[in-house]
Amino acid sequence: MSVEENKELVRRFYEAIQQENYKARNEFCHKDFVFYPQIDMPFSGVEGLVESEKKNFDAFPGFKMPIKAMVAEGDQVAAYFVFEGPHTGIPFAGISATGKHVKFSLMMLLGIQDGKIIEKRSHVDVNDILKQLSA
Repeated sequence: MSVEENKELVRRFYEAIQQENYKARNEFCHKDFVFYPQIDMPFSGVEGLVESEKKNFDAFPGFKMPIKAMVAEGDQVAAYFVFEGPHTGIPFAGISATGKHVKFSLMMLLGIQDGKIIEKRSHVDVNDILKQLSA
C-alpha cells in the first residue's frame, strides 16, 4: 500500500471508533494485531483493543476525537487527536461520572501490514484527564 492508502486506512479506522462501531475494527485490523496502551502492556487481537478502549470511551458518551494531524512514512502512520467529551458514562479510572467536560490530546503510532493495521501504540497523559475530572 502507498503512504496515502495507509493514511486513508487510519482515517476510516478512527471514523469507525468515533461512531463506536467496534465490530468494524475487524475490517481494519490484521489477524496478528497488537495494541500497546502502555509501552510494556500489549493486548493481542482486536478483542484486546476493544476491551481496553471501550471502557474508556464508555465513560465519555458522545465523545469527539477528530484527527488534527497525520504523518506517514513507509508502513507507519502517526496521528494526533484532540479528544472531547462529557464524563457522564461509566466510571473512568475509578472516578464515578462527574458530568465534567474533558479535553485532552492523544498521539497514536500505527503499523500497517498486508493492507491492515497490525500494531497500535497509544500515548496519552492520563494525569491530565484525572486533573480535569477532579478540578
